[in-house]
Amino acid sequence: MSPPPTAAPASAGKAIRIAGLIWGGSILASRLIGLVREAMLGRILGGGNSADVFLTAFVLPDYLNYLLAGGALSLVFIPLYSVHLARGDEAGGERAFASVANSLLFVLLVALGALWLATPALVPLVAPGFSPEQLDQLVRLTRIVLPAQAFHVIGGLLGAVLQARDKHGLPALAPLVYTSGMVIGGLIGQSAEGFAWGVVVGSALGPFLLPLIGAWRAGLRWRLHLDLRSADLRAYAIRSLPIMLGFSVVAVDDWILKRQGSLLADGSIATLTYAKSLMKVPMGVFGLAAGVAAFPTLARLVAGGAPDQAWDTLTRALRMMLVLAFGAQVVLTAAGTDIAALLYGGRLGPAQLNDIGVCLAIFGVGLWAWAAQTLVARGYYALGQTWLPTALGSAVVIFALPLYSGLRESLGLYGLPIATSLAISGYVAALTLILKRQLGGAPSGLGRFLPRMALVTALSALLAGAARWALIGPLEALPGPAGAALRVLAAAVVGALSYIGLARLLGVAEISAVLRMIGARLPARLRSRLPGLRG
Repeated sequence: MSPPPTAAPASAGKAIRIAGLIWGGSILASRLIGLVREAMLGRILGGGNSADVFLTAFVLPDYLNYLLAGGALSLVFIPLYSVHLARGDEAGGERAFASVANSLLFVLLVALGALWLATPALVPLVAPGFSPEQLDQLVRLTRIVLPAQAFHVIGGLLGAVLQARDKHGLPALAPLVYTSGMVIGGLIGQSAEGFAWGVVVGSALGPFLLPLIGAWRAGLRWRLHLDLRSADLRAYAIRSLPIMLGFSVVAVDDWILKRQGSLLADGSIATLTYAKSLMKVPMGVFGLAAGVAAFPTLARLVAGGAPDQAWDTLTRALRMMLVLAFGAQVVLTAAGTDIAALLYGGRLGPAQLNDIGVCLAIFGVGLWAWAAQTLVARGYYALGQTWLPTALGSAVVIFALPLYSGLRESLGLYGLPIATSLAISGYVAALTLILKRQLGGAPSGLGRFLPRMALVTALSALLAGAARWALIGPLEALPGPAGAALRVLAAAVVGALSYIGLARLLGVAEISAVLRMIGARLPARLRSRLPGLRG
């Protein structure tokens, strides 16, 4: 059977919009639950030693996941599986899945056992500044969290099967179940151990069980036999190898921050992690949703011999996504301290809340790049290229490591988010320029778009910050949460209005398209009263 014709740009855009709505809604809900998780962490563990240790307990398990290309499973496997679907070869698709899944499962069982035994020797390398008591607790928590990686890796492969079939519902629901499990575990246990056991249960029920049910319903039959001679397994290994061997700044930034943070005062890891978690909300809702939604379409366009259409599709999605991400950055920058106060509560003192707000504003300088890389990287994976972005990412990490250490030594806590924003911005800028040469296509307009949006974002953040500052005195008499909430609201309203007005003044066409997209999802009566949202 011949492959299906290449999707036309209109149908490709429709597919991305539908998938984007599913993933955007899911990731928004997941991030909202994630904020509940962050609130529980702050209110139960606080912002000191206990939080530092728990947050560091994910470094070794995440590293194992990274070594097995767990985070990139769908990116590597979807193009391989899609070839079988395009040929109508369901049996071949099942064999491809089984060969990869069974091999990964075998490696996981061996690696988890070895890492469990080696944990006491490895944790001092992860957090060299921890005390012996903290290291003992770190060993216990790391060993609890380790098995969750098996559910994430195999579940990622099952989710890739569904995404290749444009079935996004259950894979999109999985992160919600995972995060909910962690929250429930923390509430029941009221301790770091409770959160850790919640991670394991949530991983089993969400990332693994839900895609397993969906893949079974879609007709996939998983036969437990090893086929080391499979051509699909070889292709998967070749494409995954650079991801396993390389160290992209996207993956290792968290590890570097925790290692460097352990050399600062108690609570520094918690401060950095809480701030970056807040930055990840718009990064995930807008960036990750756009990347996940667009990838199957990009893969089909490239496979159909239309790389120029893939570039045009990618850059259109990129500009729309960045309009939303920059808008969110305005509020996070202007009201970060108040958002932290609302979220983390009284267990964190005013000085630490202020540090979270400052770090969040600095992390926000690189928010555009964090959001963009989730989409740009998928252009490479659609081409089947993994060596180039991984080699570039590893080079950035090598050059940036002295930057992290140097800025920590010279500027203390604030130096680390500066290093992060510089590293990710340089990486994504280079990644985008090289991808343009790989895919071809018409000029993207990003060279004009990004400077304009940077100016709009900076001016809007200043105006929003001024509105927030003006309310500090008058709201001092209100209880803490109420005053903080009103200051966040003032920053959001002034920031949004300034952002929209300045973007239109500077001729950013995407702002009108985004407003029409938002307006189309509002009730007709409300839309008729808001002329800017008609569409």
